[in-house]
Amino acid sequence: MQLVFNDCVIDLARRELSRGSKAVATPPQVFDLLAYLVQSRERVVSRDDLMSVIWAGRIVSDSTLDSHINAVRKSVGDSGQAQRIIKTVARKGFRFVAEVSELSACQEIADAVAEPAAVPQMDAPLPTLPTKPSIAVLPFVNLSGDPEQDYLCDGVVEDVIAALSRHRWLFVVARNSSFTYKGRSVDVKQVGRELGVRYVLEGSWRTSNRRVRITGQLIDAATGAHHWAGRFEGVLGDIFELQDQITSSVVGTIAPELERAELERAIRKATESLDAYDYYLRGTAQLHRGTRDAIDEALPLLQKAIEIDPGFASAYAMAAWCHCWRRINGWMANPSFEIAEGMRFARRAADLDRGDAVALTRSGHALAYLSNDIPGGIALIEKALSLNPNLAAAWFLGGFLKIWHGEPELALDYLGRAMRLSPVDPELYRMQAGMAVANLLLGRLDASSSWAEKAFRELPSFLLAAAVLAASHALAGRTTEAQGAMKSLRLLDPNLRLNNISEWLPIQLPTHLDTILDGLRKAGLPG
Repeated sequence: MQLVFNDCVIDLARRELSRGSKAVATPPQVFDLLAYLVQSRERVVSRDDLMSVIWAGRIVSDSTLDSHINAVRKSVGDSGQAQRIIKTVARKGFRFVAEVSELSACQEIADAVAEPAAVPQMDAPLPTLPTKPSIAVLPFVNLSGDPEQDYLCDGVVEDVIAALSRHRWLFVVARNSSFTYKGRSVDVKQVGRELGVRYVLEGSWRTSNRRVRITGQLIDAATGAHHWAGRFEGVLGDIFELQDQITSSVVGTIAPELERAELERAIRKATESLDAYDYYLRGTAQLHRGTRDAIDEALPLLQKAIEIDPGFASAYAMAAWCHCWRRINGWMANPSFEIAEGMRFARRAADLDRGDAVALTRSGHALAYLSNDIPGGIALIEKALSLNPNLAAAWFLGGFLKIWHGEPELALDYLGRAMRLSPVDPELYRMQAGMAVANLLLGRLDASSSWAEKAFRELPSFLLAAAVLAASHALAGRTTEAQGAMKSLRLLDPNLRLNNISEWLPIQLPTHLDTILDGLRKAGLPG
């Protein structure tokens, strides 16, 4: 349904706001707040109502609520002085006062049918591309030869649509729109124009001897270029378990591919034409590289994204995580200031959007590491996983927090899940380092050194990987290898000592800290 007022149109199904002929970029909570006010226009909405509906009952400050109301007003061309659209009712709340008309899909069809045949029909305006990346998942083609398997094939596609929709940075066309193309031979470029999306995921379903094979391909709807193609297989037994497995595999693969495609698109754009999301993408790409120079480049890019969009929760969270990574590697020039700055960014991210799994993941991990509040960080990441169970970063960063909390066995499960979800992830070296630490604490020294070598080979400036490599070799009695790793460790951080390890690694169990200290002592780290 579309709601029309003044020169604005809000599309509730597509979560889009436009003024005149231009789309208006609106952060998720700002859109939710506007939609709620419009739909509640017959009454005054109290502050408590807004906290209950928009913030799920969480207490937020008056200033936070007021800043969101101001953002809504700005998005629709109103202001606190004019109050032509949203009126503040003293001591009671807010009321949407502009005149609203509703336009549903049924009305559009009825209007078209009611037109006299002799009157030339105007083509409906094509939807504009959202400011964030957008995708339509088309019904997969059933190649099994059994029409009764259509419902199984459709069920997988519906699950993929629902799972992709959990990525708040991604605009996903609703199932009802995607399925209008079922059984039709389609031109992907035309689909992109008609649905207003940049990417299309299409695929097929085939069964043989109780096995199911699904193939898929991700296509750029503007150019027809293929960004990715792959296949997934399973046994046609418990269909619900199979659907979960396939959905997890597809979404875990597609989400990083979309990020990569968007990054390539952002890099091709001229710097002066970048918007908040493009700066965020560029900053995130530098963050993934992990080097000191890359992080120095990432922070200003993320801060620029925040400057353009002060409500961009994920940008705050990634900026916080840059400070976190600088501390992990001993790169902080002014630790007290940078730790405080990282915590400020992280708290802002969590306050802005508790429904953003990416923001909760990065801010949760940053807060845990920078403030040593491991249980608090775990709670935020568990919330992120409840919102998006296919987010690889939440699994591997949650794995690190489980390590620091004293649960290395559970951490291995988390890290393994992350690597299954995203086997070619740009942050794979971080996952490998987590596997190395967890195995070290469990006494599995060969596995620990193997994982640490992989991580250190991928990023030779990774302080944690070098430390675990030295400790695991030393505890295993491989003196020459341990000394070589220690030489690298001392070059990376000459100030690292046994007596300041606990300031660097937030290990909660004394026995786990003793294991690392013992290994580093045997490897030659001075006290």
